[in-house]
Amino acid sequence: MPKAPEAFRTISEVAVELDVPKHVLRFWEGKFSQLRPLKRGGGRRYYRPEDVELLRGIRYLLYEDRYTIKGVQRILREQGVRHVMDCWHETASGSERATVKDIPDIAADAALGAAQKDAGAAAGEGLSPKQVNRLKGLLAELAECKKLLETAKG
Repeated sequence: MPKAPEAFRTISEVAVELDVPKHVLRFWEGKFSQLRPLKRGGGRRYYRPEDVELLRGIRYLLYEDRYTIKGVQRILREQGVRHVMDCWHETASGSERATVKDIPDIAADAALGAAQKDAGAAAGEGLSPKQVNRLKGLLAELAECKKLLETAKG
């Protein structure tokens, strides 16, 4: 018999539901201070429904939208927990979301907007908040890649 939607979930139940290993959920707790499952005797974790929704949003941003941990932390800080909890719903309802293949179009739009500003022409509509956030996440990922490459060069 399935649990009620408002029932608390164990880490094993959440791991199965989200298709994520338990150790990843524990790791995310250390990276995202907004995740605070209840802990009972012996350290057993119990996730509230809102914890599961937040985890679902974090998983979506990391695995589907390809944000880095730092990128998701920034989104949580700037746009709040509710935004992250709701972000996976947009795809489930069929709304279009930016993906890796959309990056050249976003970059082209940004370059076009900058060129228009430099030329003194009207800047047009500019970038949407979603495009700006996506570009910020990509910039953070590129900075991390640059650090890794510099470290590898020695």
